Amino acid sequence: MLLLLLQVLASCLWLGYSEVVTSFESSCPQFFFRGTTPNEALEPENPAWICQRYNNQYYFATLYDKSRRIPVYSAYIYEAGSGKRPNIWLVEPQLVSPTYPKTIETESTLLNDYDISLEEIGKNQAVYQDYKNLTGLNRGHLNPNGHHSDINSRTATFTLTNIVPQNEKLNSGAWNNYEQQTMIKNTEGCTTTYVVVGAVPGNNYISNGRVNKPSYIWASACCEVDNNHRKTWAAIAENDKNEVELLTLGELEDVLTQLYGRDQVSLFDSGCPRE
Repeated sequence: MLLLLLQVLASCLWLGYSEVVTSFESSCPQFFFRGTTPNEALEPENPAWICQRYNNQYYFATLYDKSRRIPVYSAYIYEAGSGKRPNIWLVEPQLVSPTYPKTIETESTLLNDYDISLEEIGKNQAVYQDYKNLTGLNRGHLNPNGHHSDINSRTATFTLTNIVPQNEKLNSGAWNNYEQQTMIKNTEGCTTTYVVVGAVPGNNYISNGRVNKPSYIWASACCEVDNNHRKTWAAIAENDKNEVELLTLGELEDVLTQLYGRDQVSLFDSGCPRE
């Protein structure tokens, strides 16, 4: 019995430390209001739950679609700050094998230090080559580096598991305005702002069918004003137009429910108002 208890304890410790985990609730719940994650209505057929780890610290959480090689959503706490934009692209070693590093790394590190092939790296995730020579699209962050206050947290967002093929005019135009201007305005008076940003899979692909091009990009936030008051907001954009529609949280959940065609979507704990 003692041996069994020790094995269970060791298993729990391993889960708490690993990068690709069995659930966010047990490993990195701090990025979700009251530890409540979006419900299963968004879950893909081939999912990976990633507690995004860089320099031995968790910075955000990503539900990843290993078949379409795009994130379903990334969840983080909004802490905007100024700083240099990182010039690096990272991948998730644990999507190759749980025996590899528990922190995001460069492709060159995996190729040279661990003797992993590019084909192995790209089996369950996008690689840098997938985003080369794009026309009208670029690498679109779900969790943007500008929503973080220090170099490590900003660098952590430059993992390809946080990136989708996004319309370049939208990415640099209306969506950028939402990320910067609207978020700054809406978070006034907030003590903590929990954010979930996602992408609805589309019918088109890049890189010879390897990486899905989302049909929509969406964002939602639940901000704590004080212990008894919270406010929410949301946005959605078609991924072929330079337009962003502002919604209530409840409206976005209803739109996503229609787009996914599954159960009713719930993005936050019930303590976050839907209107």
